[in-house]
Amino acid sequence: MNKNQQKILQLAKKKEISKMSFREIGRELGIKYPQTVIYHLEQLKKKGLLYFDSKKRQKVAKPKAFVKEGFFSIPVVGSANCGPALEIPQGSIESYLKISKRSLDKSSPDGLIVIRAVGNSLNKANIGGNNVEDGDYVIVDYKQQPRNGDYVLSIIDGAANFKRFYKDDEEIRLISESTLDIPPMICRQEDLESASYLVNGVVIRVIKKPKS
Repeated sequence: MNKNQQKILQLAKKKEISKMSFREIGRELGIKYPQTVIYHLEQLKKKGLLYFDSKKRQKVAKPKAFVKEGFFSIPVVGSANCGPALEIPQGSIESYLKISKRSLDKSSPDGLIVIRAVGNSLNKANIGGNNVEDGDYVIVDYKQQPRNGDYVLSIIDGAANFKRFYKDDEEIRLISESTLDIPPMICRQEDLESASYLVNGVVIRVIKKPKS
């Protein structure tokens, strides 16, 4: 995130910046031109990191999914920072994806995050009629326990992977449904409890990136 945007977010946590002029915000933060303040405020609003509450006060979005005006705002966690998602630091959030409640058929956004897919390990998958290609937005429920056939977000040595999950009495298999020749990963239940590997949620929807 741009340093000026980080400064504005920090100030908005301490003060009600909706009552401050652009020049006042600039003086407070050492930003010379009001136009620079206006630009970065607009960028933060577009990303969903700043929003107006019902009393028209400027607020900093919490580092988790929330509801506003009938829409879920779900944090987009960059692929480089998508480790265990039980606590998401503010700095790891790139933006918020807005989606209506009906589109997900859920009453609450609790436990939802969005990961941008990197690579094509699931480009032959069928998740609600969509595959997963490089650059797509993948909505994950990290509170949902996987069942056989679910697509999951797995964390292996700190790196995020999307796989299809299968489990029997002895083994867990993580399968890539891809045009690429990617071998499956086979592990035992006790491996899931190690520091280097975990299943970190179930994929519930894929939002395709816009075609250029």
